[in-house]
Amino acid sequence: MGNDNNSPRRMDRRWAPRYDCRLDLDIEWGSAVLQASTRDVSTNGMFIESLDPLWIGAGFTANLHLDRTVRVNCSVKRVEPGRGMGVSVSFAEEQQETYHQLIAGLSKTPTSSR
Repeated sequence: MGNDNNSPRRMDRRWAPRYDCRLDLDIEWGSAVLQASTRDVSTNGMFIESLDPLWIGAGFTANLHLDRTVRVNCSVKRVEPGRGMGVSVSFAEEQQETYHQLIAGLSKTPTSSR
């Protein structure tokens, strides 16, 4: 099996467009609060830059600093040691609209799409 970036499995994993976006966030991990930032975001995930990323499968809550704080439930899907982690995201219903407004605004900026 080769390194075909267009394989169906790879395309299924990244079905939502990603947008370059730097936002500060706080990761709530047990009793600790870790500070980090996003590198890119999409409707179903984001890449969080952190020198000490968590492991694949770890779940945590992050507070994303927008005009108002958005609480994000995250699950680590991919790790780049020393750089950060790719996570899937989900939200409580009342938080979802604010995040989707962010994505809608980013999608209108042609240079921000990856």
